[in-house]
This record gives sequence, structure tokens and C-alpha cells, in this order.
Amino acid sequence: MESSDIQRIAQLAKLAFDPATDAHYAQELTRILKLVEQMSAVDTQAVEPMAHPLHLTQRLRPDLCTEADQRERLQQLAPLAHDGLYLVPRVIE
Repeated sequence: MESSDIQRIAQLAKLAFDPATDAHYAQELTRILKLVEQMSAVDTQAVEPMAHPLHLTQRLRPDLCTEADQRERLQQLAPLAHDGLYLVPRVIE
């Protein structure tokens, strides 16, 4: 991996760091990519996908409302609110 690659990745990730550390980051990223390459080489066809390594179930609590509705009171504190929604300045053109 070259210094230009590191600078491009940093730009895309919106990261700022000292260009003197390019060699260090190039080494680290190369190690990560080699590890990913090793992991990709493993045959996982017979492995069933799972969301968690332990076969446990969540204890769920009853879905009960425990607080009073304070929406009207809280929206009165907001600078701008309309029809139950908070209005904020537009940030994307």
C-alpha cells in the first residue's frame, strides 16, 4: 500500500493525521487486508449463519406504558413545533 492510498482512504473517511505516519498506517492496513484475505479463503459453505455465538433467548418484559404522555408540555419548550413534530433548520440542500 502506498502513501497516496493512505491519503485517499483518510480523505474518504474524513480523517486528518500527520503524513509522516503514512508508513505506519500502510503497514497496519496491509496487515488487516491480509487477515481479511485469509478469512475469505476459509470454506464456510457448511456453516450456518448466526446472529450470536450463544444459543440463548432474550428475557422479554411486558410492553407496558409506565409514564404519562408529556408530548404537549415538552413541545411547548421547543423553539419550533408543528402537528406533534419538532421543526429544525434545513441542513441538506
